[in-house]
Amino acid sequence: MIEASTKERILDAAEAIMLTKSFHSVGLNEILRAVNVPKGSFYHHFESKEQFGVELLKHYVADASAYKRRILLSPEIEINERQRLLTFLESSISNFLDNDGKCPCLVVKLASEVVDFSEPMRQVLADGHAEWAAITEALIQDGIANGSIHPDVNPKTTGRLFGSLWMGAMQHASIARNAEPLRDALDFIANHLLPAP
Repeated sequence: MIEASTKERILDAAEAIMLTKSFHSVGLNEILRAVNVPKGSFYHHFESKEQFGVELLKHYVADASAYKRRILLSPEIEINERQRLLTFLESSISNFLDNDGKCPCLVVKLASEVVDFSEPMRQVLADGHAEWAAITEALIQDGIANGSIHPDVNPKTTGRLFGSLWMGAMQHASIARNAEPLRDALDFIANHLLPAP
């Protein structure tokens, strides 16, 4: 197994810390203590905290996108596309519950905090949302072609709407510390957004 680089170790540690706190409340020293590296190592990889935030979000979005592609678009998965997405959402609800009702997604967690603070960070978030919508769009196209999703569903519009609905539900669930908004969103997606043929 290849050992993670210092930069990756810093990003991984910061992700875990920021999921429990926030971007602005986490200090550099807290991150460096978590990975046991000197301050010079941080500034070797990141010129500022903002640039670090950009790299952190890029790192998170890339990992999340790879995971979504593997789970949702792999031709080796035997269950049909519609059920694949619904199962993915059910596992997301389980993850939320395992996290004691706290938001398990760094994008949802940091979005409202950083979009007005940093244009480069906002752009990474916007690009991530677009990429995730494209993954859902591709899944829907495959589902229509293979007969698991109703042919009247518009893949592009639904891919975008799906992401907005799920992000809003995750935010609401985090505020309420209750999975009901996620379950409501899943029910709406299953019965209205992605109906079976």
